[in-house]
Amino acid sequence: MKLDWTVYGLELTTPLRISRSTMARRDAVRVAVTCDGLVGHGEVVTSVYYGLDASRIVALLKEFQAADFSDPAEFLAALPAVDAPGVTAAVDAALHDLIGQRLGVPVWGLVGPEWVDTPTAYTIGISAPAEAARQAAALVARGFQVLKVKLGSEHDSAVLSAIRAVAPDARLLLDPNGGWSAEHTVRVMDRLADYRIDAVEQPIAPGQIESLAWISSRVSVPVIADEDAATVADVRALAGAVAGINIKLAKCGGIAAAREIITAARAGGMDVMLGCLVASSLGIAPAVHLSGQARWIDLDGHLLLASDPWQGIGGEDGTLRLTDAPGLGVVAR
Repeated sequence: MKLDWTVYGLELTTPLRISRSTMARRDAVRVAVTCDGLVGHGEVVTSVYYGLDASRIVALLKEFQAADFSDPAEFLAALPAVDAPGVTAAVDAALHDLIGQRLGVPVWGLVGPEWVDTPTAYTIGISAPAEAARQAAALVARGFQVLKVKLGSEHDSAVLSAIRAVAPDARLLLDPNGGWSAEHTVRVMDRLADYRIDAVEQPIAPGQIESLAWISSRVSVPVIADEDAATVADVRALAGAVAGINIKLAKCGGIAAAREIITAARAGGMDVMLGCLVASSLGIAPAVHLSGQARWIDLDGHLLLASDPWQGIGGEDGTLRLTDAPGLGVVAR
């Protein structure tokens, strides 16, 4: 078995601003695992937040000793715990892709319920009210039913009013990326009682589980933990504090790890959101195959790109679509 990689750039159509940064591009590393003439693919993207640049990703990939294995399932079961879950997730994805191809089944057939077409949220970054409303109106016209709104500026209330005016029926997910205080979160959610908010994600900085529980006890909107929910142990500690947890494969280490976290969340009475980083369709696809196991779907990273080098998961009209193609079901353009 052989493992290779290729580095390429991903440009966003429009820079994405959140409470802690603005991003216009990032690098991605395609991982390819070859076995018996078949090739499984995965992708990891660079991230300042996770401390990953392309050179570090490549250095970590060299720690995976693919040549020691002749069976992808054995390789998957023995993946080393390198110091970057996103890198592990890319190899995990490539192996699931390869296993699916060998068995002639899609990855969703290996890991979850039968696939059904699934609406995804689309992220509106921090922007002026008029620009946010313009984006929201255009997205609703394309078919999007769920909008995720990044917050954390002095214009938050005006932005949400402008969006609700042009998208009265859209489901709204709010994400301050940990930029609020607990008290501010409660005040904001009280003011938005009539806005029909679906959930608020990681409103305060991570590491404050008691404060998350305090917020949850005082607002009617589901509170979702993101940065506070990276591992099974994290999720177990959150039981009773939040209504849901956000699983990103780049945060937890891949499909196999995500399935363990989903089980832990359900055991703790919590729902699941599937989230993502900005990535190509290849990078988003593994999480899409888990969509049947989540309440909230926020898998739009590929839709933010000026040019996606892969295709096969849909989403352009607000709905993710998979086929019965074996493996991940994505192909290079």
